[in-house]
Amino acid sequence: MKVVSNKIFKSILNTIPRPWLIKVSYLVRPIIAFSLKGDKFTDPIDGKNFRKFLPYGYGKQRENALSPSTLSLERHRLMWLFLRDETTFFTSNKKLKTLHIAPEQCFLDIFRKQENLEYTTSDLESPIADVKADICDLPFKDNSFDVVFCNHVLEHIADDKKAMQELFRVMKKGGFGIFQIPQDIARETTFEDNSITDKKERAKIFGQYDHVRIYGRDYFNKLRSIGFKVDEIDYTQKISREKLERFCLMKNEILPVCYKE
Repeated sequence: MKVVSNKIFKSILNTIPRPWLIKVSYLVRPIIAFSLKGDKFTDPIDGKNFRKFLPYGYGKQRENALSPSTLSLERHRLMWLFLRDETTFFTSNKKLKTLHIAPEQCFLDIFRKQENLEYTTSDLESPIADVKADICDLPFKDNSFDVVFCNHVLEHIADDKKAMQELFRVMKKGGFGIFQIPQDIARETTFEDNSITDKKERAKIFGQYDHVRIYGRDYFNKLRSIGFKVDEIDYTQKISREKLERFCLMKNEILPVCYKE
């Protein structure tokens, strides 16, 4: 039964366009969350408990990856815990101008309601973004934002250097950002080949049909070459084994926290 379920989720991810998935998820999410109520796992974003999380993955499926209530993945829950416990993002008395590229559903409503944020979302295709824009040509002035989030976007962008430059340009001096990507830590250098355009080949080589590269350990230096100060934070080292399992986190996942000095 589990194998069948995983195949269904994998098929849905690989065949239905992402904008449609986002729209449909708002309808089915409450039903799935109700059906999976339990007390084995907790989503730290909303505090709800479940007997299991959903599988997720365009290629190999990861068990207990997707929260039924917020639709958060391991990386989202890790970022939430870092922001909550290690920054003033939720508590700052200063109004933080925040730009969120390709906003994730698990954060969207919460961030929009935060009184200490002036929150702007942007994406070229997402139906839930405020500003339709190309990340390589953002329609914002220099030094506009205190906080910039851009997660699992750069691996889709042909000219990722230009995208990084735009993120740097719109960030204020003294600001920070988190720019997560799928990364092969065992790989020293990033691999990309623009001649690979077949979706099946891309999925086989890059891990997903719409990815154009697979980042290696040099990703952090790519960001530094743009001008960012980068902290490579393995925040899972600060989280107990019990909570890693309870929150369904991915051990040793690195958070790239970037600053503009």
